[in-house]
Amino acid sequence: MKVVAIVQARVGSTRLPGKVLKDVEGETMLGRVVQRLSRASLIEQILVATTDRPADDAIVEECRRCSVPVFRGDQENVLDRYFRAAQFTKADAVVRITSDCPLIDPEITDKTIAAFLQEMPDYASNCRVRTYPRGLDTEVMTVQALERAWLTAAQPYQRAHVTPYICEHPGEFKIVSVTAEEDFSQHRWTVDTPEDLEFVREIYARFKKREDFRWHDVLALLDGEPALMELNRSITQKAVHEG
Repeated sequence: MKVVAIVQARVGSTRLPGKVLKDVEGETMLGRVVQRLSRASLIEQILVATTDRPADDAIVEECRRCSVPVFRGDQENVLDRYFRAAQFTKADAVVRITSDCPLIDPEITDKTIAAFLQEMPDYASNCRVRTYPRGLDTEVMTVQALERAWLTAAQPYQRAHVTPYICEHPGEFKIVSVTAEEDFSQHRWTVDTPEDLEFVREIYARFKKREDFRWHDVLALLDGEPALMELNRSITQKAVHEG
């Protein structure tokens, strides 16, 4: 089974424009995501899926710098972009990752993929039932499930966020949830605002030139420096219906 990680990325962002190309300790945020994903042993290929808008030529250039292939598609209909990207790579299973998660952990991504490969559902994730920090989100689905959503999803938010149709129809899809040993969902490690970016930059600064730190290392750091969590504690996550 060919497992392909598709990372969605674009420079347009309502709350923090150009965020995926922002610097995080000497690398772009997109570069950090690709670096960390490349250590996941169960991923055969990584592909960045960006838009066909001229503004996202910058994403293509960054992908060239990072030596990662890129696919271009519709800006608003991300579900269509994902499905066509999956066809392009001839993937059997797609791992959905977003480019605003520079603390993505290959161990957690591999754990989610392993659960998918063991149970062979239509869809597996560690965020439908949220126990991991927001920012470690990994979704894995068969290309057949992705195609069914692509053919059927009718609401704009279902096409903008790729997987809502699958998650909202458990009667149509076999779904597996991967959970942590305890609830860490109060932690916010994704980047959607300047406050989130400041938090992530501070985390990377603490580990200096290391790039291979794991999520448990971050938890230990936050236990020792709880004030770091105040940097973005006030930020609320946009609902999927908000686009």
